[in-house]
Amino acid sequence: MSDSENKAGIEPMQLGLDNRFKFRCHKGVDCFTKCCRGINIVLTPYDIIRLKNRLQLPSEEFIALYTDVQLLEKTDLPVVTLKLLDDEQQSCPFVRDDGCIIYEDRPTTCRYYPLGTASLSYKEGADKSGFYFFVNEPHCLGFEEDQVWSVRDWREDQGVDTRDDVNAEWTDLVVRKRSFPPNMKLTEQTKKMFFLASYNIDKFKKFVFESSFLSLYDVDSETLNAIQKDEIALLKFGMKWLKWLLFKEGAFKLNAEAAQRRQSR
Repeated sequence: MSDSENKAGIEPMQLGLDNRFKFRCHKGVDCFTKCCRGINIVLTPYDIIRLKNRLQLPSEEFIALYTDVQLLEKTDLPVVTLKLLDDEQQSCPFVRDDGCIIYEDRPTTCRYYPLGTASLSYKEGADKSGFYFFVNEPHCLGFEEDQVWSVRDWREDQGVDTRDDVNAEWTDLVVRKRSFPPNMKLTEQTKKMFFLASYNIDKFKKFVFESSFLSLYDVDSETLNAIQKDEIALLKFGMKWLKWLLFKEGAFKLNAEAAQRRQSR
């Protein structure tokens, strides 16, 4: 793919849920799977859970094999991106000529295509739904197809409404941190905790149940039972903890004795 072909044109138009567009991707279009090469796919926490379970890998092993880690611009937060193959086209490791081998569990960004989603700067009490835009790549022939969608229908059809709901608190943390002044840096330990709770769900579970975590924080038995059995409940629990860790907000409470010991140090 040439440089000119690889450059996506992002139309400067904010789309709402009821905006409509024409698009259809299928094996009959000449550009089939081109959008799966030379890409930058940021993986959400829920993406990693789905993918590591699909591949039957522990989260730490999946991260080591299939992702790269970088600091997200303007946030100082670590994020993971899908590691591309070292081939001429920089292909997604899961794409084949006849399509995606993990299609049912493909990442959120892939599901949104040809739409992108963005959030405005964080403001307390503001509408956090964000907006949408077209990723109109020159090589994509899907726009020449005659199937009409609303943004709302596309999101539902591709399953991103469910994924956005699971990732909502994580997205809120990222957007909120991006709105902070650039000189407000996180400690290395805080970055590690953000990475742990966001991406390494198996290790985070061990951290909660096998470290001093439960002696430091008051966690009710119903919550403990839920996060022991359900990775999504554990992920959402982790996001609540990160909100407390980063912004000292939310329902997390230090154990009274642990809080007293901290104050005496």
